[in-house]
Amino acid sequence: MNIGDAAARSGLSAKMIRYYEQVGLIVPASRTAAGYRDYTPRDVHMLRFIARARDLGFSIADITALLDLWRDEARRSADVKALAQARIEDMRRKIAQLQDMADTLETLVDSCAGDDRADCPILKELEAPDGERSHSYRYKQSGASSALRGRLPRDNLKQGQSIA
Repeated sequence: MNIGDAAARSGLSAKMIRYYEQVGLIVPASRTAAGYRDYTPRDVHMLRFIARARDLGFSIADITALLDLWRDEARRSADVKALAQARIEDMRRKIAQLQDMADTLETLVDSCAGDDRADCPILKELEAPDGERSHSYRYKQSGASSALRGRLPRDNLKQGQSIA
């Protein structure tokens, strides 16, 4: 079957299938005499596996490991479980980071009158250097939100410098 059929049957786009071939996640499909990719039902089965793993948030590296384990009949289920548990822990960290960010943003929104005045505590807080931020608006220094420090452009501003 051609790439369009494989895409339709696997739930992936043709572009994603080509990308997975490019990065080595899957072996490039054989080619017809006319040069078209020719996928087998086994290829589609593997593509569905990959699509489901991506839906569950596994990275390309994790999917490579999962595929290796899937193909290995002597695999240990403990290895598969460890990969899944690591993914769960990563997701929970990200959820905590997002919750901290939402809580901070909610506090900022609650502090804004939202009227016709130009004065806006949200904008003031966004432009304030770390040392001058209100304590209630600061990202907590412990827990998941500390992983965000240094990742956002504002975290790389010099003292006294503002975003303009």
